[in-house]
Amino acid sequence: MQPSPEQSPHHAYPDHWEADVVLRDGGTARIRPITTDDADRLVSFYEQVSDESKYYRFFAPYPRLSAKDVHRFTHHDYVDRVGLAVTVGGEFIATVRYDRIDAQGRPASAPADEAEVAFLVQDAHQGRGVASALLEHIAAVARERGIRRFAAEVLPANNKMIKVFRDAGYTQQRSFEDGSVHLTLDLEPTAESLAVQRAREQRAEARSVQRLLAPGSVAVIGAGRTPGGVGRTVLRNLLGAGFTGRTYAVNSAFAADQATIDGVPAHRSLGEIGEPVDLAVVAVPADRVPEAVADCGEHGVQGLVVLSAGYAEWGAEGRERQRELVRQARSYGMRIIGPNAFGIINNSEAVRLNASLAPERPASGRIGLFTQSGAIGIALLSGLYRRGAGLSTFISAGNRADISGNDFLQYWYEDPDTDVALLYLESLGNPRKFTRLARRTAAVKPVVVVKGARHSGSTPPGHAVPVSRIPDATVSALMRQAGVIRVDTVTEMVDAGLLLADQPLPAGGRVAILGNSESLGLLTYDACLAEGLRPRPPVDLTTAATPQDFRDALSTALADDGCDAVVVTAIPWVGENGEAESGDGEVLATALHAAAATGPAKPVAVVHVEIGGLAEALAAATSTVAQQRPATASPALGVPGRPAAAAPRRPDTGQAATGRPAPTPDKAAGDAAPAPDAPCPMGRIPAYPAAERAVRALAEAVRYAQWRRQAAVPGKVPEFLDDTIDEPAAGTLIDTLLGQDPDPRGRPLEHDEARELLACYGITVRPTLPAPGPEEAVAAAARLGYPVALKTTAPHLRHRADLGGVRLDLDGEAALRRAYGELTDLLGKPAELRPVVQSMAPRGVDTVVRATIDPAAGAVLSFGLAGAPSELLGDTAHRLVPATDRDAAELIRSIRAAPVLFGWRGSAPVDTAALEELLLRVSRLVDDHPEVVSIALEPVVVATQGLTVLGASVRLAPPPARTDLGPRRLSNY
Repeated sequence: MQPSPEQSPHHAYPDHWEADVVLRDGGTARIRPITTDDADRLVSFYEQVSDESKYYRFFAPYPRLSAKDVHRFTHHDYVDRVGLAVTVGGEFIATVRYDRIDAQGRPASAPADEAEVAFLVQDAHQGRGVASALLEHIAAVARERGIRRFAAEVLPANNKMIKVFRDAGYTQQRSFEDGSVHLTLDLEPTAESLAVQRAREQRAEARSVQRLLAPGSVAVIGAGRTPGGVGRTVLRNLLGAGFTGRTYAVNSAFAADQATIDGVPAHRSLGEIGEPVDLAVVAVPADRVPEAVADCGEHGVQGLVVLSAGYAEWGAEGRERQRELVRQARSYGMRIIGPNAFGIINNSEAVRLNASLAPERPASGRIGLFTQSGAIGIALLSGLYRRGAGLSTFISAGNRADISGNDFLQYWYEDPDTDVALLYLESLGNPRKFTRLARRTAAVKPVVVVKGARHSGSTPPGHAVPVSRIPDATVSALMRQAGVIRVDTVTEMVDAGLLLADQPLPAGGRVAILGNSESLGLLTYDACLAEGLRPRPPVDLTTAATPQDFRDALSTALADDGCDAVVVTAIPWVGENGEAESGDGEVLATALHAAAATGPAKPVAVVHVEIGGLAEALAAATSTVAQQRPATASPALGVPGRPAAAAPRRPDTGQAATGRPAPTPDKAAGDAAPAPDAPCPMGRIPAYPAAERAVRALAEAVRYAQWRRQAAVPGKVPEFLDDTIDEPAAGTLIDTLLGQDPDPRGRPLEHDEARELLACYGITVRPTLPAPGPEEAVAAAARLGYPVALKTTAPHLRHRADLGGVRLDLDGEAALRRAYGELTDLLGKPAELRPVVQSMAPRGVDTVVRATIDPAAGAVLSFGLAGAPSELLGDTAHRLVPATDRDAAELIRSIRAAPVLFGWRGSAPVDTAALEELLLRVSRLVDDHPEVVSIALEPVVVATQGLTVLGASVRLAPPPARTDLGPRRLSNY
């Protein structure tokens, strides 16, 4: 919506203030600036506000707005006078306004930095978090316009508005003056205000997902008149799953006298239903979707699952159609899964929803599954079904134009029915937010991710997302930092998910291996070593081992304090007649279940070869009741996804598949809870057809458990940095270097400029002097002192010692002149080479420290050894900024060449403490000053005592927008 020219004499209409937001109840609304065209909307809105709310706003009876009021409240300059409105269906439901004032409370202009603020929310929408969302946005607008404080007068009886201000988390002062409460809010964001904002975001987005997954009623729009077709298939699947709510079929082509279809009420439009509809599944051609969405919006539908294709996956025209679909749905307060979606499933017995194209509702379980691909979703459902795994929820979001994996992380974070989150992602729409949400969720339950379309330029055409320049290896490292278990294939995701869903987390990497095949045990042993685990020598039970032998050996291994996990290997055993007995997998499964049930809580995985029925029997649940279980060596972890004090859910069937009673500690276990230290029934031991797959899943669990333990005590930024950092001086220097009208592309700093900026953060760069000729080189060396280095700085030779562009340890004038001649004879004229002279640094290990700003992911700190081998092998570690002391320590230990820093082959260890401090200083610089868009310190020579930065390049640019720190808003692609 654009203003008339008279409305904005100072500033154009600020369309970047427009935002879609999710409210507390999960519905959406739009926030935008008020314009002169809104007069009628404002009057209509005010007429629907109660007399009490009007009194609270104006401190007196105020039944209607005068023409002067309407003009005042719709004419703004977007600087000193700003008004925002919240709209649903195009109509106002709330407004907020600020007016800049001086110290005496009179209207003012800049540089006055205080404004008076006032809110009005329609009574029907109070309690939805509308005012809280408006406060976030009007505060961001005010900060942008140079306003630092809000003043508000509130009647003492207006408790709701007082609470909005009090709970916002801003620094504030309150006083009672002339019968009203006077509030002053400092608008500078605080740790508390950011925490409040993100907590509200989590509750709202989780609620918006819950409304989709647990509807009280579902309408399938596009259910065909004859069997077959997408809509009719979804309707059949809804009925087949036993959906507990009301179901309706909607199709404009139904005959007027058609009352039912497949036993459910049939209607030609939603308006005919006459009852509220919570969820609509849209399965009509793309050109008819707008009509269906409008029908849903007019009749109060809360959410949509759009199965229809023909959107962004079809090119530019489809992409614009997709954007319009999202705009239309959000204008009515609805959220969308899709378009081009496969559907959603909720296995809760209270819901039993299968609003998807999957013909069978999968078994109930503790795994939540999100996928952006319908084909991958089908494959995952099939794979999990074959392995006996159950799901809590399943979502295949297609083009995920609105609801994405981030929203489901918000939901799963506090979902009591989900212990493990599995996500197949082909693109990351908001990497910063994903990393933040994944870190928080991973702190309480595992998050396993497969990232498809990993290579640059291969994002699926249906996914319109911001472009990220970060290589896939960096994305993987950042996911690891956030606690995400990143795997390469969907098979590995299922493998890891099965173990994490039903087994406790290991206390360490010590693995016991036992089984009836020496060869299979050795393969498992080798696989453990390859994954960085600490296997114990395999215990060979011989091929004559019976199920009882397996049970005894497993019980012994679990009871061993030197063991953190057990891998059982099994091949068909040989009977007395010499023939392999491969059909008694159920018997072996019963024995393993019994041993696991009576032992300490440690993860158990089984590797088997051609033992019929074993995998199925191991996957069979033997109880549906959560039972108490003995504590492990790491009681703070327990089973993923459940509180430490809660019992791990280890179901057991009271009866084995063979019909023989399964060994249980107490036949009455289902009647009364066992004592806290008593063993209990177990179940669902994951089985794998190859040792490598079992060990890889176990290794992921070990690494994740270690991350959980470390995350429980977060790292910190050492306080000593504050004493040696001059942040204001760096800010002043950056403003001077960028100038009043900076180039959006930015500018690289000259050598001396970079040295001066880095010095503000305690980073000393060894000086270099230009040497355009041999005489200048000799003079520079005399000034710096021998020995010196002679280096070229031409872009094509920079940091390429292997090309001969560096001469070291020149201890006198003769050596320097000789080296200068050799350099120019070999590589070219001095004007091309740009030689410099630098004093020699103490010997050590050459390393590289970098920090870059990615528009989508944010600031990334990187470390590696200098030289071509590290570049060729991609041996670089990465962490998100701001980095803590723990991040810095892990960063230098994460590269494969890290042993070189710690005394490899008898060499002296270098000063890694100094290196960690340098990393923290660089992290602090780019975090404090987003204008620093890239830093490269190369080489950094780390000696046994201290380090020397020999080269530095810095680039400045106007800072990119930080949407993750602004007010809550939904992404628009």
